[in-house]
Amino acid sequence: MKSITVVSLLDVISELFSEEISIAVSDTSEYIYYRPSKRVDLKIQRGDVLKEGTIAHKAISSRQKVSEFIDRDVFGVPYHGMAVPFFHDGNLEGCVTAIFPALTSGKLVVTIKTEDGWIPMPFSEVIYLEAKEKKTYVNGKQHSGTHKNTLQEFEFLLPKDHFIRCHRSFIVNVNHIKEIFPDTHSTFILSMDNGDRVPVSQSYSSYFRRLLGF
Repeated sequence: MKSITVVSLLDVISELFSEEISIAVSDTSEYIYYRPSKRVDLKIQRGDVLKEGTIAHKAISSRQKVSEFIDRDVFGVPYHGMAVPFFHDGNLEGCVTAIFPALTSGKLVVTIKTEDGWIPMPFSEVIYLEAKEKKTYVNGKQHSGTHKNTLQEFEFLLPKDHFIRCHRSFIVNVNHIKEIFPDTHSTFILSMDNGDRVPVSQSYSSYFRRLLGF
C-alpha cells in the first residue's frame, strides 16, 4: 500500500465527526493539525503554541483526558471540548482535541419527560443521571424522567463545579452525596441523599478522588 500523509489521514478521520465539531491535533507544545467546523472556529493555525488554560494544554500537563467548558478569555470564543493525550512506547507525544460549540448560556434547568408530560428541573435538584437501555434517566429530588441528551452531551451542559462523571453510565451531583464507601478493586459506592446508591468505576476512581480531595 502506498504511504499516506498524516494530514490526509486526519482529514479522512475528521469526516467521521459531526460538522459541528472542530478537530485539533497537537504535539506536546504546538498544534500540528486543525479542522474548524461550521459552528465553532477557534482560528487555530498550524504551529501555534498550546495556550495555558486550553483543554489541550491541560491534557498534556495532566497526561489524561480532559473534558470541560472553556470561557471566551482563552480564544475569544466560549466552547466545550474534550482532549485526549496519546502515547508511544510510554512517551507522551501529543493530544487530540474535539471542540464543540458552547450550548446556550443561562439555561439552568433540565426538562425531563415523564408519563404525564415534561417537567423543568433546576440543576440543583438533579441528584444523578444514568444511561441504561439506550436512554438517559434524570433522577431528581421530587421527580424522575428521561432526556434525549446522552451523558457525554450532559458533561458539557451541566456545571462542572457540581456534576462529576463517576462511571460510564453515571453522572452525579456532588451536593447530593451523603456518604462514600470503598468497594472492591479501588472502586467506590456513593450513597445519595435520596437513598439510591451509585457506583464509581475503577477507570474514574482516581479522577473522582482528586476532584473531591480524598
